[in-house]
Amino acid sequence: MENVVIIGSGCAGWTAALYTARANLKPLLLTGQQPGGLLTTTSIVENYPGFPEGIDGTDLMMRMQKQAERFGAQTRYGVTVTKVDFGKAPLKLWLDDEVIEAKAVIIATGASHRHLGLKNEELLERKGVTYCATCDGALPMFRSKPLVVVGGGDSACEEATYLTHFASKVYLVHRRDQLRASKIMADRALSNPKIEPVWDSVVTDVYDIAKDTVTGVQLKNLKTGAITELPCAGVFVAIGHVPSTDLFRGKVEMADDGYIVCHKGTYTNVPGVFAAGDCVDRVYRQAVTAAGTGCAAAIDAERYLATQHA
Repeated sequence: MENVVIIGSGCAGWTAALYTARANLKPLLLTGQQPGGLLTTTSIVENYPGFPEGIDGTDLMMRMQKQAERFGAQTRYGVTVTKVDFGKAPLKLWLDDEVIEAKAVIIATGASHRHLGLKNEELLERKGVTYCATCDGALPMFRSKPLVVVGGGDSACEEATYLTHFASKVYLVHRRDQLRASKIMADRALSNPKIEPVWDSVVTDVYDIAKDTVTGVQLKNLKTGAITELPCAGVFVAIGHVPSTDLFRGKVEMADDGYIVCHKGTYTNVPGVFAAGDCVDRVYRQAVTAAGTGCAAAIDAERYLATQHA
């Protein structure tokens, strides 16, 4: 019987592990298939407090892990929860055929990249279509060639700026006539001579299936309806995220868009089950806010367990 099981290993998960470990609860953290979460796909994190020069996303996650493990957090790598039963105590989680029982569970499963929803996008994934510039931007297939970034937020601006180190030109395709990114990120992208914005436009197709590699995109101007083609060697999609919560549908209260609903902090509607990070937060979605809710979930779980033993 575990005191606390934490599902997810991003900022929220590791912060929850740190706080519950310091409370001597000996938490068990399940990393999932992407240890460290989406932040590990970011080359440099400049807005996490305490790192004035910035820090590599993977390095930040490794530091959080070491800090949590120093106080007794247990870690299991590469395991994925395939089923849960929160109907009664103890709470049960299945790792394929293995069953884990817990007094409390903290869901910190984060979010995944949102896709354009195009058939050819899926068929050309890893053949020129990607969702992580820092992971793939330096590949030979993209060097000294024109690339397309889709999106208008901070992530899209960061991706576009990063790609200028390798691409001959970066087209930033956005469905509106101005970026929704923070001013500093927007200014940085738009002032870069290698980045050209393509306003009021969406990608409606990706070429070329016959060549089994990306050769360009089809664009539609949302104001004029004009259809054009833009040659490129790669498409980097940065249009937001989808909460990774399918596992918990019907198990905890959830909004229509998949975000877990919390009450009075990080409490879900199920006793002993708490949620934190990007699987809850559709507004801020920052590393520091995820860490904050991870802290809150740990404190809520500790207080809940104390009442069970009172």
